[in-house]
Amino acid sequence: MIPPTLQVLRSWGLVGLGFLLSCGQPVEGPQLHTFTGPTMGTSYTVKVVAHELDDERRGELQELIQNQLDDVNSKMSHYLGDSELTLLNRWQSVEPFSVSQETFEVLNHALRVSQLSGGAFDVTIAPLVDAWGFGPPGRPTDPPQQEAIDRLLAWTGWEFLELLPDGPSVRKLVPELTFDLSAIAKGYGVDQVAEALESEEVEHYMVEVGGEIRTRGSNPNGNPWRIAIEKPDPTQREMQLVLPLSNLSLATSGDYRNYYEEEGKRISHTIDPRTGWPITHSVASVSVVHRECVQADAFATALLVLGPDGFELAEELGLAAFFLARSPDGGFAERQTPAFSALLEN
Repeated sequence: MIPPTLQVLRSWGLVGLGFLLSCGQPVEGPQLHTFTGPTMGTSYTVKVVAHELDDERRGELQELIQNQLDDVNSKMSHYLGDSELTLLNRWQSVEPFSVSQETFEVLNHALRVSQLSGGAFDVTIAPLVDAWGFGPPGRPTDPPQQEAIDRLLAWTGWEFLELLPDGPSVRKLVPELTFDLSAIAKGYGVDQVAEALESEEVEHYMVEVGGEIRTRGSNPNGNPWRIAIEKPDPTQREMQLVLPLSNLSLATSGDYRNYYEEEGKRISHTIDPRTGWPITHSVASVSVVHRECVQADAFATALLVLGPDGFELAEELGLAAFFLARSPDGGFAERQTPAFSALLEN
């Protein structure tokens, strides 16, 4: 969905070091089976705990995983010229546009998070993402000025998107409306893979796509999966916290990997849809735990955009959220919502 050169940076910014397995794999009993491959401009890793799998069964699961992710990418990529999203973006009309049930579901999730966050999450942000150099056109010669941003803001706004369940279809109340699903589609892809594995009666797994994670059951030792959240330091890769996670999803959004500098100023890929400008506050990353990865993905972005104000919203919504903010001494200050702290106590 985004260029591999950018996605490598972004994927580390999402869940950092990815996942950890406690101790080693037992000699007898359930074993750990790993499946990997490319998707959405990044890669995926799926860990399945099961007894011995023959080559045919491994091949079936590998194909199942890849097919699920290829299907999501074919619908929601804004880099593929023939994706459903690309065709929707080209549709400059207020007449309904038919979409798949999958794309409809993702847009429905997006609108819910947009409403709850007061517009801090907004998938109609595509023209602003492009203007700042984080979309398909690449980095501009010069960053946009306020006049250009004001013009683009007139072509954005989640409230200008109407979802019509019959069909299903989408109506743009502003014909120029275009969409960028980068902050939610990977989470949805994780959920699709997880549900497909469960349909195959896989009871213990860890699915990771570009840093977004969903788990079920336990690791080979019978313990919760152990997921590492990275310290938001662009100069090194170091763990900030290790979280035990079972039957839940984790997504992290950060501003410290995917950025560039212009005249000494840091230009983050995380853009506030309400102002059209990249974020500049002290919060460097936000991790969210949720039952569904699509929700964790979207809320992590929304809370990062809100910055310090996002903590109050996370508490109000009962979200399990972990904030890391830059301190004056060069370190990072942690804040955990009560729901997140409860996960560490279990």
